[in-house]
This record gives sequence, C-alpha cells and structure tokens, in this order.
Amino acid sequence: MTSPLWVFGYGSLLWNPGFPVAETRIARLHGWHRSFCMTSIHHRGTEEDPGLVLALDAAEDAYCDGLALRAEAGTEQATITYLRERELISSAYVETRQEVEFRDGARQEEVLTYVINRDHVQYCQYPLERQAEIIADAHGGRGPNDEYLFNTAAHLAELGIGDAEMEDLVAQVKALKGIT
Repeated sequence: MTSPLWVFGYGSLLWNPGFPVAETRIARLHGWHRSFCMTSIHHRGTEEDPGLVLALDAAEDAYCDGLALRAEAGTEQATITYLRERELISSAYVETRQEVEFRDGARQEEVLTYVINRDHVQYCQYPLERQAEIIADAHGGRGPNDEYLFNTAAHLAELGIGDAEMEDLVAQVKALKGIT
C-alpha cells in the first residue's frame, strides 16, 4: 500500500483501535449518524440475550463526528485484515470508503469506514428507553454492554465531540443500574 490508511472511528475504535495508530484527527462524516442500531450477539451480547452496539446509519442531512485514525506506515494490510476479522464477524457491517472532513476544514477522501447493512437481521431501531434496558443488562464476549456505552461516551466527551443522545442514554442506563 503506497498511500496512508485512514480509518473512521465512531464507537469502540475511539478507545480500543486494536492496531498501531500513527496519528488521530477529529473528523466529520456527512450523510451518516451514530446509532445503537445493531444487535450484538458476539462482543456485547449473546444470541440468547443480544446487546446493542453502534453503527453508522445513513440519513440524508445527518453527520457523525468521530476520529480519523491513521495506521502506522507498514501496517496497512495487517490493519485491514485485523479490522475485517473484528468488524465483519457477522456481516452486519459493510466495509466502505468514505470522505471525511477534518476539524481544520481539510478533506480526506479515502477513509475506511464500517456502516450498517440495513438488510441484515442484526439491524434494529429501538426507542432510547428500550436501548437503555438492553444495554443495562447485556453481556458478551468482550464484556458488559454498558461498559461499551460508558467508554464511548467518555471518549467522545474527552475529544470535545460529545453526543447529546448518547449522554441521555448513559443517564438512563445508570439510573436503571442504580449508578450515581
């Protein structure tokens, strides 16, 4: 690979990329929004008791602020292989190349981005209250579903790109679990 590999992180890639990162930049992806619209039957839930994880869901006037991560030079192919094993475990995500806008206004045309396949059985849409109930109880191979939510919300806030809906979801899950 001759050009740098950029990956768009909007969920767990923010706090657990799993590959060597040389550079990070705040970035905005137009036409998509961050949503707990994918059931998790492997990482944050089970087939019997699915959790919820984030995915990018298409919406005409939407945007998602996240983090563009540039893989260290020489690790591009290994990074792609790793991400495919991690993100495409059930084919609910689709691997795409998107254009993002960096906070300074510069554009990056080729950013590896995983988006939801709306035709996949794991695609879902629940009201916020139902999302909170599911996330409060689910647990999968990578740990509790609420840990995923809390880590993602904390990292978004730390980056200065907090998500109001996610913050409301955090409050609802904490209330359900009796966490102050």
